[in-house]
Amino acid sequence: MRNSGDEVIPQRRKAVSSVMLGLPYNHTTEAPATFILVGIPGLQSSHLWLAVSLSIMYTTALLANTLIVTIIWMDSTLQEPMYCFLCVLAAVDMVMASSVVPKMVSIFSSGDNTISFNACFTQMYLVHAATAVESGLLLAMAFDRYVAICKPLHYKRILTPRVMLEMTVTITIRATVFMTPLSWMVSHLPFCCSNVVLHSYCEHIAVAKLACADPRPSSLYSLIVSSIIVGSDVAFIAASYILILQAVFSLSSKNAQLKALSTCGSHVGVMALYYLPGMASIYVAWLGEDVAPLCTQVLLADLYLIIPPSLNPIIYGLRTKQIRKRTWGLLIHHLFNHSNLGSGIQALEQTRQLQRRPS
Repeated sequence: MRNSGDEVIPQRRKAVSSVMLGLPYNHTTEAPATFILVGIPGLQSSHLWLAVSLSIMYTTALLANTLIVTIIWMDSTLQEPMYCFLCVLAAVDMVMASSVVPKMVSIFSSGDNTISFNACFTQMYLVHAATAVESGLLLAMAFDRYVAICKPLHYKRILTPRVMLEMTVTITIRATVFMTPLSWMVSHLPFCCSNVVLHSYCEHIAVAKLACADPRPSSLYSLIVSSIIVGSDVAFIAASYILILQAVFSLSSKNAQLKALSTCGSHVGVMALYYLPGMASIYVAWLGEDVAPLCTQVLLADLYLIIPPSLNPIIYGLRTKQIRKRTWGLLIHHLFNHSNLGSGIQALEQTRQLQRRPS
């Protein structure tokens, strides 16, 4: 007579062998209610300093991008394609930073490192979609500068409001089409073991490694899609700036050449700060800890989500003469209004005091 325990043991062995061989796993396994985000492994002693630094950069990003959006929205003279793209870029930067930085600061400062299952994959989707949209917007802005410098007489005919809207919609659809399958693939993996994510946000490779099934399909998809999007965008951006530089060097005015080179140089610098850490973090995470320590991988992934939102409004916005002029005008207007209001209140108070004095 066979013991009931003898029937259970082969079933357990079969389940374990299915996991090890990467065969389809039973999806009835309940997903974890929460994930635990470690932060930056190996740098726990520096978490407080990281929290302060991230808070400063995040506050700067929010204030600067909000200022850019407000000025462009309020000023009718700034309704040109370049400023409209800049306004959308500022909004995307705020979404990208807000999707990860508040939780990072909470982890580094108070140790609140839990995140719900749904919140984790929402964060993952927002990060990937926002980065894909931002890459497309940088390409659109490079194309705008190419038309403005190389084909100035046809600028308004080429970049009509309809064309701008079509470009923005295309960029958004591209991000949605490419990034939705990635989040879906990772969220539908079976999670039956550890729920500790060795990262400071729900980065897809770090989360996929916790699955009881083979995470390589989603990781390979991410690598291929990121390479296609970034590779094509960078190629077109480089072609645009090469044509811009050719047009600039054909100018007779040295001042015009220096001004154009300064603008192009700052734009290229921001793009380098955006693309290089981002692609480095993707390839290093794919290759593993043999290439770089885990703390370096996590730090790279964190920085490329917070540095561009902090620098974009400064490089693209406040370095632009029209926006800088409107910004100073707005600040001076509010300062003088408050000053005049304070003087009026003081004069009214003095008048009341004189009236109260006995005759």
